[in-house]
Amino acid sequence: MKMSANAAPWYSDGACAAGTVVVSRLKMGEMEEVDVDHITTDVPSHKCPLVCESASHAGIDRENNPPTGPVFKNPICKVYRFQTEDSKWMLVREQMEECTLSFSVPKQLLSLYIQEDMSRVQDLRELGELSPHWDNLRKEVMTRYGGIISSYQETFAELDKITGRSFKPSCCKAQKSLQFIPINLHTQRMRVTCPKKTDAFYDIVTVGAPAAHFQGFKCGGLQRLLSRYEAEKKSFSTAYQCIYYSPQHTAKAQEVLSTMSLLQPLITSLAEQLLQAAQEHSCPGLRDALKNLSDKTEQFVHTLKDELVKSALLALHAARPGYVSKSQKQNPAQGGQHQGRVLQGAEQSPSPAQGLPGHSPATSTTDGTAMCNNVDGSQNPHPLMRGEGAPLKHQDSIPHHKEYDEEEWDRVWANVAKCLNCVIAMVDKLLEEDNSKQEPVPEQQQQQQQLADVIISHNPGTWKEQLCPLVTRLKECVMEVVEKARRGMTFVLLQEAACSIPQGFLLQQRRDVVFSQALAALACGFVMRLYAGMQDQGFLRQLHLVGLVAQFESLLSTYSEEIGMLEDMEVGISDLQRVLFQITEAQTDDFRDLQPLVCGRRDHFTVEVPLPRLVFQSLPAEIREGKPLRVFPVMFNVGINEQQTIAERFGDITLQERINQRNFETLEAYYKSLSEKLPLECLPSFQTQADLKELLETLGQNVVTKKRKNVEILWIAATICRRLNGIRFTSCKSAKDRTSMSVTLEQCALLRDEHQLSKDFFIRALDCMRSRLTQGDVGQWDDPEAGGPTDNKPASRHFYPIALLLVSSHLLVVWLILSLVFLLAKYQ
Repeated sequence: MKMSANAAPWYSDGACAAGTVVVSRLKMGEMEEVDVDHITTDVPSHKCPLVCESASHAGIDRENNPPTGPVFKNPICKVYRFQTEDSKWMLVREQMEECTLSFSVPKQLLSLYIQEDMSRVQDLRELGELSPHWDNLRKEVMTRYGGIISSYQETFAELDKITGRSFKPSCCKAQKSLQFIPINLHTQRMRVTCPKKTDAFYDIVTVGAPAAHFQGFKCGGLQRLLSRYEAEKKSFSTAYQCIYYSPQHTAKAQEVLSTMSLLQPLITSLAEQLLQAAQEHSCPGLRDALKNLSDKTEQFVHTLKDELVKSALLALHAARPGYVSKSQKQNPAQGGQHQGRVLQGAEQSPSPAQGLPGHSPATSTTDGTAMCNNVDGSQNPHPLMRGEGAPLKHQDSIPHHKEYDEEEWDRVWANVAKCLNCVIAMVDKLLEEDNSKQEPVPEQQQQQQQLADVIISHNPGTWKEQLCPLVTRLKECVMEVVEKARRGMTFVLLQEAACSIPQGFLLQQRRDVVFSQALAALACGFVMRLYAGMQDQGFLRQLHLVGLVAQFESLLSTYSEEIGMLEDMEVGISDLQRVLFQITEAQTDDFRDLQPLVCGRRDHFTVEVPLPRLVFQSLPAEIREGKPLRVFPVMFNVGINEQQTIAERFGDITLQERINQRNFETLEAYYKSLSEKLPLECLPSFQTQADLKELLETLGQNVVTKKRKNVEILWIAATICRRLNGIRFTSCKSAKDRTSMSVTLEQCALLRDEHQLSKDFFIRALDCMRSRLTQGDVGQWDDPEAGGPTDNKPASRHFYPIALLLVSSHLLVVWLILSLVFLLAKYQ
């Protein structure tokens, strides 16, 4: 045992402080011969073998404990000694830490949300002149975006004022300024040391269910609200005279905008690199620059090869002042139908191809009224304000625009490919000429090379002068395509936003809140898992070849407001599929340079995780080159409290069943992909050598089995996650009572199954881990959720003294009947 100063004070005679002592390292030796005092817990019939407890960095052995990462702070550590089946002793250390990502990730997301919405407002301004009807809708949408931007800026300013805190207690879960922050986000690591065996580590992230507590759950959660919103959006689009775009079309429009914003500056940069290589007369540089330019330009062209862009440009042209279609010119009596193909055609067919605007048969309008976009600007576009059935006036005084050339977009789009072909042909010609000069008769080779060098030195810009006009034309064509496509996709999003006022904007804010909490938890778990597996080549190979599975264990009930939380959490976890991770090299080893960075838009985010230079250099080449790393989020829910008993007897649990079934299919698909790309020998080995395929089959059987509180689903899913090198999360409403019960039970089960914990010590170990403070009240921490001072040391919710809340369903029913009888007797 190694001792050092600077810890709790001890007294020589009970009056004067003589110094401080802390145990900073425990050496095993022959542990079975060491006599350790046992400290009693709150349960008088058991002894708690607590060796030491620490709430400071001094008590953490950093030499033999692999780092959890630079984003963790304020560790709380407890060390226990338990007996094994062979009468030896194991040393178990629990270490809980807070995570700085609880605040840094939401703040970065808020900044990105503000930038994206401000960019959207700017794009709407740049749409150009619109008819009065569409101009009114544009102004209303911009006003809504302005309200969101203002709200997010206010929240960001409030978060920026908070210093020192690194987690949100459950008592603040409904606080508006903290609604983007996850509840009680902590990491828990259990390290097990046995004589003559390699130490084992088991990590888990605990967090409150990602949900919009501030907005409440009276109308349900995101899953229900989104389903209802999509069902009602068609009627909204008719009322607002907008095109109905399906979620797939809206997502495609966002994808096109995002891809263009990334590729357009990249193509410009690569074009400049090509000209630079031409100026330097570098053949290898010219080939490499041309290859990169060709790849990115082809990707750019492929992205825009979509009928949605073409039909959106047609719809935008129809929204200009004075637009009259050909059919209206040919038959003025039926002019009211001229927008049927553009504005309402998307509602006619469910097929993806025909569902696009401009690909469906015309829809007739009522009474032959002219449904032109050019509504009088004084009219309110909202149907309730202008009155249903009010005729829309056609303004003949506005001059008609020229007819829209539907082939114009095809020509503009094709010009990019033609310009690229011209650049490729010119580069091939230059390289061919250079090669012909480099193949003379051997005896004349030196003289010819010297002559070529002289010619090139007198004409340093020859290649560049020949390439420059072609490259300039390519950049101009790309810019022209970007401008047209941006206007078209912005008009698609304008219509989607216009027919969703105000419900769509409220749902977007709710989704932003839930996703922020979920991403903070995922980033925390990824960083912890990455640092823990840095020396495991099999894990690193799995990371860049397939990706990691992130398993969220939810203990929410399907009763009352927790149904809304579960619906929020389902959507938030599903949205994590849009997240990629990327490992980068940190500029310095300073703590601030090692913080993860978030970039991207709502449809796609990338989390960059910087690593110290020496650590980064030890990674596989694929990861060092910046290959995006995928994470596959899966979620399994089983309610375990007394409210779930009521739900199973008198309520509905189909939401839970659907979530478990859908995520089982995702987990099964991940295993199939993993087994195809990676030998299963790369996965970690456990004492319980159950086959992964058999575990998946057992999980599938339990998912479809009708059984009350089937916690085997959670146990099997957790086992599969650990076998797959995954990231484990456990959640309930606030990540306190139910979460701590689950985590401590899982830890003791791991000690029993993997480290031969003695049966006589199982309940003792469980009681010890679930006790908040032991005899002597080490540290005397106040409960952070009671508002007392904590000195930045939160009491571990895993150590709370918790009464078992799981009551027999029969006793609960009897209790309900007796309560009802008592109330009736009282009021009679």
